[in-house]
Amino acid sequence: MTEPTIAILDFGSQYAQLIARRVREQHVHSRLFAPGVRPAELRAAGVVGIILSGGPASTYDSAAPRLDATILDMGCPVLGICYGLQILAETLGGRVSAGATREFGRARLTIHASDALLAHVPPESNVWMSHGDVVESVSDQFESLASTPACPMAVVRHKMLPIRGAQFHPEVTHTAYGAQIIRNFLYDICRCAGTWRTQDIVRHAIDDIRARVAPDARVICGLSGGVDSSVVAALLHEAVRDRLTCIFVDHGLLRSNEADLVEATFRDHFKTDLHVVDAAERFFARLRGVTDPQEKRRRIGHEFIEVFKAEATRIPNARYLAQGTLYPDVIESGHGHAGTTASIKLHHNVGGLPAELGFELIEPLRDLFKDEVRQMGELLGLPREIVWRHPFPGPGLAVRILGEVNPERCDLLRRADAIVTEEIRSAGWYDKIAQAFAVLLPVATIGVMGDGRTYAGQHVLVLRFVQTTDFMTAEWVHIDPIVLDRISTRVVNEVRGINRVTYDITTKPPATIEWE
Repeated sequence: MTEPTIAILDFGSQYAQLIARRVREQHVHSRLFAPGVRPAELRAAGVVGIILSGGPASTYDSAAPRLDATILDMGCPVLGICYGLQILAETLGGRVSAGATREFGRARLTIHASDALLAHVPPESNVWMSHGDVVESVSDQFESLASTPACPMAVVRHKMLPIRGAQFHPEVTHTAYGAQIIRNFLYDICRCAGTWRTQDIVRHAIDDIRARVAPDARVICGLSGGVDSSVVAALLHEAVRDRLTCIFVDHGLLRSNEADLVEATFRDHFKTDLHVVDAAERFFARLRGVTDPQEKRRRIGHEFIEVFKAEATRIPNARYLAQGTLYPDVIESGHGHAGTTASIKLHHNVGGLPAELGFELIEPLRDLFKDEVRQMGELLGLPREIVWRHPFPGPGLAVRILGEVNPERCDLLRRADAIVTEEIRSAGWYDKIAQAFAVLLPVATIGVMGDGRTYAGQHVLVLRFVQTTDFMTAEWVHIDPIVLDRISTRVVNEVRGINRVTYDITTKPPATIEWE
């Protein structure tokens, strides 16, 4: 990699890759590293600046991730965020302790001294805090630049070294001038040129695949119909051409017309060797009687592997398996660079395949976010209906059906979900919403249809519409109530078995986007 790089040292933060994404938004290349990375590795990677992420640990705990202090002698500018600030302060002679008052949410930042990091930021603005520990004291080599009512050292600067720290999170959208602060660090402090573009990500991904795949081997790509696996398939098509075989597993948990769209795109448009496996009965048998969300995901993931294993035996020289894992999947499954990220939910395509399958895993999107993947899809020539289709979970409708999953309940949800998509498209809302879907609850409520009472065999449908740029945080969509009314009317009239429609108005966090 010859591109000048910003290193993000991941101390276990849920937002570590979000920092990397914010850097890339400014057209600067970024990479994540383990917290104890050595200076030699950073120099070899062309690092021109270092950002230390937040994290869930306390610096005064013996098991907390540590910083290799010698990187502070490299001469590279350093910015510590939250835990990153605290580990800097402690490493350089300060003290960190549990705060008397915790700060979670918005806080008012007041700037006391000018600095390049805070250029073009007004004297007072809102920032996003998420910490229980505070920097109690710093060495006399530090000075405070800004404070909040509960944090006197919200921004600090070292007097001699190019080291700065912020207790708040500039990487999240809730910090009003966070993007400006990151831009200041990149351009005014690190002197970056801004030459990194999406086409560079595509080029490096293709080059990396070509370098990894042996010239006599085939690559299997698991297609789901969503943008992630489709972009992976398109990358592989560019990299290895006719040595690519795509497998599409119809597990009976798909949206309407999913299989038709996949076949039209990859068999007809890209002329790819596509294997379609009808495995619905196998998956429903595995899910019979299961209600726990994690167990659903585990069983679907296991069966997915078994189906692949059986189909792969029919493909000569298959040595690699590619899949569309994204970074939010990795983070929510607890696979951070620091090894300390909290596990939120299990993703069936995270963690790799069992060694006995004999496949090497290729995950070219593992460090990317959804919007970056969509940009890649456009550059690779994928049709718009795939590139901008709303995300769909790997386990499919199984994690949108609370309680037991069976063909009848899947059919109910599939028909309701199709109505949701039709109505928001016709009303011009589809492209304004990052993700819109329906959830079927195992709850019966009393209803009245005509002159009769409905209860037995009826379900509640929940609509979940969110707006987000990174899928790490999300806000519910304030959609036109007329659209909701049309959806509700059509669902209860056209889908027998649903007699009540509700709307989820919870943000992420505290909720996740999917219900399971």
